[in-house]
Amino acid sequence: MSLKHLDLTLQFGNLTDVALHRAALPKTKVSQWMRHALLRDAEMTVRIVDAEEGRSLNQSYRNKNYATNVLTFDYEVAPVVMADLVLCAPVVAAEAAAQGKSLQAHYAHLLVHGTLHAQGYDHETNEQDALEMEALEILLLAALGLDCPY
Repeated sequence: MSLKHLDLTLQFGNLTDVALHRAALPKTKVSQWMRHALLRDAEMTVRIVDAEEGRSLNQSYRNKNYATNVLTFDYEVAPVVMADLVLCAPVVAAEAAAQGKSLQAHYAHLLVHGTLHAQGYDHETNEQDALEMEALEILLLAALGLDCPY
């Protein structure tokens, strides 16, 4: 499978520890991780936010009053994938620490995860879909030289 073209915009919100997250997310790496999960060319924005912005977006769009690790806003799947991925920096950092993995490895997993969501994969519909998406994530991350995230 050849890697697809990705027109990527990478944004960082108002973070107190922005340097830590910028260091874990060089644009070349972010692009590499996401391109591995793409089935077609894409135009995507990745925004790294603080807990307040993450909670506000999750409340507005999912009616859940807490910050979650990644939100995917998918606008178009074909002929070009168009989506925004919003990752909540403090949630991602806390999860990485709790799971004993590097911040960069956890970001890689969540970016692959969100990119799959942007293409129609869903782990919340039923167990079969969840297992399919999880297996694909494991394969994609292994191809990138990263450990199983589960």
